[in-house]
Amino acid sequence: MTAVLESTTCADLSVNETSCDTAPFASVCGSDLVAPLADGSAVTYANFDYAASAPALSSVAARVQDLLPFYASVHRGAGFASQVCTERYEGARGVVADFVGAREDDVVVFTRNTTDALNLLASCVPGETVVLDIEHHANLLPWNRNGARVVRSAGTVEETIQRIVAELCTRPAALLAVTGASNVTGEVLPIDRLARIAHECGARIVVDAAQLLPHRRVDISDLGVDYLVFSGHKLYAPFGAGALVGRADWLDAADPYLAGGGATKNVDLDDVQWAAAPQRHEAGTPNVLGAVAIAAACEALAGFDADEAELHERILCDRLVAGLSDIDGIEILRVWPDSADAVGIVTFTVAGAEPREVATFLSDNYGIGVRDGRFCAHPLLARLGHGEGAVRASLGLGSSSADVDRLIGAVADFVRGRATSSAAGR
Repeated sequence: MTAVLESTTCADLSVNETSCDTAPFASVCGSDLVAPLADGSAVTYANFDYAASAPALSSVAARVQDLLPFYASVHRGAGFASQVCTERYEGARGVVADFVGAREDDVVVFTRNTTDALNLLASCVPGETVVLDIEHHANLLPWNRNGARVVRSAGTVEETIQRIVAELCTRPAALLAVTGASNVTGEVLPIDRLARIAHECGARIVVDAAQLLPHRRVDISDLGVDYLVFSGHKLYAPFGAGALVGRADWLDAADPYLAGGGATKNVDLDDVQWAAAPQRHEAGTPNVLGAVAIAAACEALAGFDADEAELHERILCDRLVAGLSDIDGIEILRVWPDSADAVGIVTFTVAGAEPREVATFLSDNYGIGVRDGRFCAHPLLARLGHGEGAVRASLGLGSSSADVDRLIGAVADFVRGRATSSAAGR
């Protein structure tokens, strides 16, 4: 299944409004968390911050809990616990590879997160990188070390793609780096088409899938993607791990990302023989629990019906967009009016209000958690005319229509309160 799917709205379903009432799709940790309110009462927390860190799936937490009694360092250990952890850690590579459709000769390198994975890849790229200006800083700043050529996105997807083509044709580039889904607007680019363009121009492509993979099934073999990076903490897996999946040759030719134990075949005082990837770039004691958690999340997500999970998200996202659009002074941010797909991220501004003011009101009075600020995408926010920031509500498998309705009502309450205060002050 490709990453770009046809858009479906609630209106397209030919069902009545009641059937759009949607319960959580899957069980996540913290679903019963109670948040204190400013008036001294408390309410069940409504989490709209999935794009920052998705809560762990309950099945993932159980998998990690099961491994804790075996906690031991991996590799080179003959003890029972070490053998178990080594088997689970190395087995996690296969699970991740299968989940993202890796080719037989691809490697899976476990990292700390997406940022770490992109910095690792940047240290291995034998040439310049072309990147869009809409990227998260993790997929913008690392390329400076090997010559970043930043393309300014245009007003439509098609025009933006043509600008990428023009830049790649200007002079050779080693790599095209693109986001799978914007962490600000959720919009998805046609990854398979960009992969073909990159290859026709003699470049490889890396996809920052931190926001895409939790929402869409991605097969890098089908899409023609050379490298994929993502974070466990956005994929319903805790404990700070990520992964770089892709072609081995650049990784094998580059200096180790970290110099240390585990990355070597042999060491003497005059020479070091480095191991091949993935071990070459995993010096030190790895995050075994994090890798196992990622694998458990991949297995859980693979077990869900992908179309049903996407439909659950689309119903809620459409409901949220429609509700916010009916409130005076709300602007919902978009990069391209012609983008064909978007994951469950809705970023908006309230006229005359600071983003932190809105987020604090929602938390203190309604027990709602959103993200405010510039989302580590400062150039994009400036492009959209909101360099001071915005408010981001992001959805996931644990979201429900009741949560969405609470958020819409809370934002409407905030706007009414500001209007009343303004009228009283005249």
